[in-house]
Amino acid sequence: MRKEMNEKSWDRFAKIYDGFMAKDTLAYEQMYDLIRQRVKGKTVLELATGTGLIAGNIVKNAAHIEATDFSAEMIEKAKKNYNSRKLHFSVQDAKALPYADQSFDVVIIANALHIMGEPEMALAEIKRVLKDDGVFIAPNFTDAESSFKTRCRLRMMGVAGFKLVSRWSGEEYIGFLRKKGWIIELAKTLNAAFPLTYVECKKEISS
Repeated sequence: MRKEMNEKSWDRFAKIYDGFMAKDTLAYEQMYDLIRQRVKGKTVLELATGTGLIAGNIVKNAAHIEATDFSAEMIEKAKKNYNSRKLHFSVQDAKALPYADQSFDVVIIANALHIMGEPEMALAEIKRVLKDDGVFIAPNFTDAESSFKTRCRLRMMGVAGFKLVSRWSGEEYIGFLRKKGWIIELAKTLNAAFPLTYVECKKEISS
């Protein structure tokens, strides 16, 4: 298994992140519409927010959003991009969150689990801070069965320093979440530069 990217790597990507994500504007607009329906009046935690694209586009619907990222440079750019009294940005490690148990109605992590070493640690923290009746939203690029064009893009990104730790197909990704104790409520494929599997989950409650 390859090592995950470190904070300095993500700090470098902060300068080009918005341009890179612009290629997936249509898919992200579809994703925003889906997420807005689930965050109405809710307290939300977003992990791996990057430059704040998701948080900034759904904040009008939510009661409050804590948007976090491992990279200080990403968070600084997010603060410049979006300003709302309902939105708070901070640098946090998704594998060791400072929030109390069952603090949030909704937790979001988009396109990050596949670049993490030991994503199980982040999922355990998400399960801890999410309310028992809360919703976990986890859209993720699922490129294991990608086209030749997509594979070429991945090679170019690898040369630039962008590293994938895990590679899943859509079915494999959903299976991974189920094995980690999540009940899939919605799974939908969105057409992006890389195949994007949008997933909404509930956590399994031990009896």
